[in-house]
Amino acid sequence: MPLVLTDPVARVSPPTGLARLGVSLLDDERDLPFLHLTWFLSATILPAAAYLAWPGHFRWWLAAPYLAFYGYMLGPYILMLHNTSHRRLLVKKLDWLAFYIPVVLGPFFGETPYTYFAHHIGMHHPENNLPEDHSSTMRFQRDSAWHFARYFGRFVFLGIVEITGYFIKKKRPRFARMMMLGELSYLAVTIACFFYDWRVCLVIFVLPVSITRLAMMLGNWAQHAFIDEATPANNYRNSITCINSVYNKRCFNDGYHIGHHLKQTRHWTEMPVEFSQNEEKYLKEGAVVFHTLDFTAVWFFLMLKRYDVLAKHFVRIEGDTRDDAAIEALLRQRTRRIDVGALEMGTDAVAA
Repeated sequence: MPLVLTDPVARVSPPTGLARLGVSLLDDERDLPFLHLTWFLSATILPAAAYLAWPGHFRWWLAAPYLAFYGYMLGPYILMLHNTSHRRLLVKKLDWLAFYIPVVLGPFFGETPYTYFAHHIGMHHPENNLPEDHSSTMRFQRDSAWHFARYFGRFVFLGIVEITGYFIKKKRPRFARMMMLGELSYLAVTIACFFYDWRVCLVIFVLPVSITRLAMMLGNWAQHAFIDEATPANNYRNSITCINSVYNKRCFNDGYHIGHHLKQTRHWTEMPVEFSQNEEKYLKEGAVVFHTLDFTAVWFFLMLKRYDVLAKHFVRIEGDTRDDAAIEALLRQRTRRIDVGALEMGTDAVAA
């Protein structure tokens, strides 16, 4: 029985009213949801943060709904940031406004200005989760909570220094400057806010950056949890795809991570189409695809070693006759720690 995809694709009805004005500002009219989201977040979290920070207005009972709203909108914001990092949002003459999403909105969602762009575009995609990617999951046992804690801790305490060093080593000074500018500017604002009111600092800056970095490393861990040690550079076998999930509807088809690594500039509305048209290729290449799960759920079941649950959500593309036991065995094998030292010795052969 062929798969039926329920994830969002491009709208076919022409925009009306204010939407037509919005479309006229966009480089691609399919990105109108990003414009709506930018307007919505600007009208909500910015005045809410300003109210909390206004002298005499801070109340802990107000901080709770503020953080709840931040948490609820974190996924849509980050995936808007992700997509607009890969593709221009506005028409060329308005490209100077590109700073607004990462610099103005970003700090209120725990994203230090330009750090995400430098890390994701400058390092993660070029290195593709291989050893020189400082967010690579390869050297860890990917169903181990202890290994995830080490992975996250290393990023928190050494990540910025390591990634900046990577850019210097690779002679990419622009990305190194972006990393340092983003981190130092955020740190300066946070310190100033701490001396102004430590409670405001905690709620608006410290907690969001801590939660966001945990969420992003958790997501990257799940996205690159099932790696074929024999072909770790193969995007079909070092990434996963999650289809037909609420997450895809809220977060612009981010579940299609294999398709994204195959072509990082692919438009988010084209992801389900690419998967549907290439199901046989996904099956032939041994891709790991789950249905109705998102990356957080995949991470959660990995930490519990619930391979039985993951196997039940594994997508059997037409022609796949494996039973749950065979799928569980495959998933267990793909999460094993990889000897990065041995791999680095054969990097040239792997690339060939």
